[in-house]
Amino acid sequence: MNIPKSPVSDKNRTLERRALGKGLDSLLPRIVPPAAAAAPMPTDSGRPLEIALRQIERNPFQTRTTYDEAALDELADSIRATGVIQPVLVRPLPNARFQLIAGERRWLAAQRADLETIPAIVRSVSDEQVLEITIVENLQRVDLNPIEQAKAFHRLSREFGMTQEQMAIRTGKDRSSIANFLRLLRLPEPVQEMVSSGQLSFGHARALLALDSPSDIETVARRIVSAGLSVRQAEALIRSFRPGILDDKPRAAAKEASSEPADPNVADAEERLRSALGMRVRIEDKNGRGRLIIEYATLDDFDVLIEKLG
Repeated sequence: MNIPKSPVSDKNRTLERRALGKGLDSLLPRIVPPAAAAAPMPTDSGRPLEIALRQIERNPFQTRTTYDEAALDELADSIRATGVIQPVLVRPLPNARFQLIAGERRWLAAQRADLETIPAIVRSVSDEQVLEITIVENLQRVDLNPIEQAKAFHRLSREFGMTQEQMAIRTGKDRSSIANFLRLLRLPEPVQEMVSSGQLSFGHARALLALDSPSDIETVARRIVSAGLSVRQAEALIRSFRPGILDDKPRAAAKEASSEPADPNVADAEERLRSALGMRVRIEDKNGRGRLIIEYATLDDFDVLIEKLG
């Protein structure tokens, strides 16, 4: 017996099928790809990627301000021949751009070599970490002059509130060395330029800090450069300095500055103590008796001295 199909039953089955289909769609929604998906930004994979040079911006925290142009040209020639062997380090920025963290010489030389891309490792780091990495990289390569090092440590202190102990841990430098570098920033700007250009050494600059007046410091600094005095001769000149003596009696001052301790053993001991303490040291000896004079310019220097002696 054929039973006629009920219109109501057919309608119910249709609704069930629609409900089932709707349920699957809601559980497994269709993903419609965009018409033109943008290329994803590289992430911290740890693997070198080829990134277009035009996408990389200079490191704003770079502590090095001068480069040897001849050395850059040599590096560019090497890159033309063999490519960039060591990747640079960058961090991602908005709009598919990157900011250089480490490897500025390679980045500059690659541009001179007319490369389109450069191998780079992408790392997401904070401003503080960028500055820290930049300073450490340059300090390890000994690329910074004393004033650049001093300014780098000053930025860590001023912008990120690091103490000298924290800077010592981060950079691997002694706290006393960091204190001595920071003291260089007390020198007048013209004298700092003499140190940056190599006319004055770190030892010359540190000795000049014994003078109080900026004008006296600049006067003596120019005399040291013009006479080509050694650090020991400069220290002797500074000990005997009186305002006006270099202008009125330059020959006598230079002669006094060039005098050496009578006993070479005493001179050697003075030099070793200066290197160990980072301060002016004078030994007055007469027949095995005398006194040891250690001079400090600030309370910070005194604290460093106590730490070393303690």
